[in-house]
Amino acid sequence: MCISRRDGVSGSTNVQGREVLPTNVKPVHYDLTLEPNFEKFTYDGTVTIDLHVNEDTDFISLNTNELKIHDAVVSSNGTVVESKPQISTNKDAQTSTIKFPQALSAGSSAQLKLNFSGILNDNMAGFYRSSYQENGETKYIASTQMEPTDARRAFPCFDEPALKAKFTVTLVADKGMTCLSNMDVASETDVQGGAKKAVKFNTSPLMSTYLVAFIVGHLKYVETNNFRVPVRVYATPDQDIEHGRFSLELAAKTLAFYEKAFDSEFPLPKMDMVAVPDFSAGAMENWGLITYRIVDVLLDEKTAGASRKERIAETVQHELAHQWFGNLVTMDFWDGLWLNEGFATWMSWYSCNVFYPEWKVWQTYVIDNLQSALSLDSLRSSHPIEVPVKRADEINQIFDAISYSKGSSVLRMISKYLGEDVFLQGVRNYIKKHAYGNTETGDLWSALGDASGKPVQSVMDVWTKNVGFPVPKAEPIPPHWRRQARGGSSLYPVMLGLRSKEGIDENTMLTEREKEFKVPDLDFYKLNADHSAIYRTSYSPERLAKLAKAARDGLLTVEDRAGMIADSGALAASGYQKTSGLLSLLQGLDTESEFVVWNEILTRIGGLRAAWLFEDQKTKDALKSFQRALVSAKAHEVGWEFSESDGHILQQLKALMFGAAGLAEDPVVVKAAQDMFARFAAGDISAIHPNIRGSVFTIVLKNGGSKEYEVILDRFRNAPTSDEKTTALRCLGAAEDPELIKRTLDLATSGEVKNQDIYMPLGGLRNHTAGIQARWTWLKENWDEIYKRLPPSLGMLGTVVQLTTASFSTQAQLDEVDAFFKSKDTKGYDRAVSQSLDAIRAKVNWINRDREDVETWLNKNQYLQSKL
Repeated sequence: MCISRRDGVSGSTNVQGREVLPTNVKPVHYDLTLEPNFEKFTYDGTVTIDLHVNEDTDFISLNTNELKIHDAVVSSNGTVVESKPQISTNKDAQTSTIKFPQALSAGSSAQLKLNFSGILNDNMAGFYRSSYQENGETKYIASTQMEPTDARRAFPCFDEPALKAKFTVTLVADKGMTCLSNMDVASETDVQGGAKKAVKFNTSPLMSTYLVAFIVGHLKYVETNNFRVPVRVYATPDQDIEHGRFSLELAAKTLAFYEKAFDSEFPLPKMDMVAVPDFSAGAMENWGLITYRIVDVLLDEKTAGASRKERIAETVQHELAHQWFGNLVTMDFWDGLWLNEGFATWMSWYSCNVFYPEWKVWQTYVIDNLQSALSLDSLRSSHPIEVPVKRADEINQIFDAISYSKGSSVLRMISKYLGEDVFLQGVRNYIKKHAYGNTETGDLWSALGDASGKPVQSVMDVWTKNVGFPVPKAEPIPPHWRRQARGGSSLYPVMLGLRSKEGIDENTMLTEREKEFKVPDLDFYKLNADHSAIYRTSYSPERLAKLAKAARDGLLTVEDRAGMIADSGALAASGYQKTSGLLSLLQGLDTESEFVVWNEILTRIGGLRAAWLFEDQKTKDALKSFQRALVSAKAHEVGWEFSESDGHILQQLKALMFGAAGLAEDPVVVKAAQDMFARFAAGDISAIHPNIRGSVFTIVLKNGGSKEYEVILDRFRNAPTSDEKTTALRCLGAAEDPELIKRTLDLATSGEVKNQDIYMPLGGLRNHTAGIQARWTWLKENWDEIYKRLPPSLGMLGTVVQLTTASFSTQAQLDEVDAFFKSKDTKGYDRAVSQSLDAIRAKVNWINRDREDVETWLNKNQYLQSKL
């Protein structure tokens, strides 16, 4: 067998012109006091920063954003140097500079005291306000989101990950309010004549500013003592706090598990987890005070589906992994973000697998994180794992599938190469050596290399410093073989993971452009066993047919089957293979029994149907007929009744097949969905099982009208849990009537939908041409309002831009999107625009290449003649 390769494009992480603070002083300790005002949505603050003076200097520059500094005092060794220094602010650089006539001496200690005020904004950044409804009245809490560069929005600080310091926080609030911060409470005293209280927290260990957190508001909690230190889950009064029990007990078990896995005690005196009503991400790993979206921490096990439970478990374990990897040991700068996110992602799947082996999460990983990574990394506008960032507005844009999913996939690959036990020993050594400090990627490779005795750095550097991935092509040598075209200048060391009838060879690595390997049997071999390495394998149609037979004969694992389908689908879309080969492969898998494999089959059919959405109706109908023919029998076989004896994976398989058959207009499933919905609408809430709630809503909306829309809209407004509300909100866009599309778009910006959820109704419009076109028109017509509502520096605008553009697939649409954004200032969301244009361009090219190929296959297999 000869393996040749095509590799990705090389890149560089050498950063010139990075915007950072001067190094003349360094923070040592912050004494911070804040008092929020919930009537004016402002707050007053005082911060005293102890500094070490690195060099003689007559100024101090630190980060501020949308703060007003009222006065400053500079002291040194207990003596006031200047009580009224000159204060200047640079809004673009997000800095304030305090200038004074008498220079501070190198090696001395100094103090900077600032009185300031800020806005309790509604942008989910810095120190912000979050609202909830209680008895028809809007109430507020004040919460924080500092990552990546919004601590400077909350208080004046040296807002860079490497400038760690200790923090002593005091919060002033009404007596009935709960005050939380990273540490436990040191004291609570009456202030302002007993009208308010001042809650002072114990001093934190050394930590980065982006991990500082504080919350003020009316909260309730549940607590467990099943860990060495107290663990609590908090929520606002409108939530059922008992829904925090699952996350609470999981957190206690996970903390104990991580202490053992890392051979390192959790260093803080408590762990609080808070469900915040307005939250831009899924969760944030603030040290000792993790904040979450409500749906990612509160679980009503009676009304939630299996996938929601798995999502919450993975999120909780991800954030807790950060308490060591990210918080205790922190990347030196944001180009090392992947060190935080990649590891926390890998660790959450590792621990989830230990806690819930019946979920078989590593199987899911292959169709989840690995495919997310490979999909984004196939675009020209992708970026290296270690991505150069210079300015604050660039940082939010790298919280994506490269940092999280490709980062974790690299770690999964190296853990397989070294062995998980050796890998974790290297991690322990890394944590022990760098605790309370900052690191670069090379520090992790060094620790893993020392633990394993293998050349980890030389093997792994190319994976983190370059864009893309290799595409090896495996061919039998006899009788002839042809050398493949090459691309790119990077040469990735490819861990082949060669599966044959004799087992898996985990040690063979391809380090050349091409090489011959002996295999025991040319009839059966497969590269990338269990898809633990980051590459796609290109096989000939004949080899794919043999692998499909091997799959039916039980020679391939679930991961092998799912990964093979993913590779074939992606390589068809990118022109390495013909789409007809993918369709033939999928057609031969209709007897498949595993959820993960079916999930990937349907992802690839869905990708093909989405790309062809603006093609002629008969071809679209034929693709729908193909999906129906493939899934209907399996959907009917497994059914859509759920019992307590159904395992976690079987529940997900039933839900997947029901939804796929319904959206392919299987008449039996459509009728079943309509019957369930009729009982639901009549008041029998239990008529629709949580696992298929979203599918039923989508099917009836697709086949119904305003009557169904009103029922689902009411569920969004009045369901008892956030999980049910967001399910309804996501489904509204399935309605294809122009008037209902308009209502969905109006709802997105009505104020009734929180900014954090604006993407949900927009996402629901992606499956029909009328919705996609109306969504784009809506964006253009409301651009100024949307831009103002979603400031580009905060990330959500990029999400909305991608949602409203990436579903297009014609040259005319590509040109229109390109022209629209060429006239805009895209600073802060330029990566989102580039990736959308790349995605549209890829579909245009795919259709132009394979339009005839797909039609010929559909005609030959008699789907074009199918009557709906």
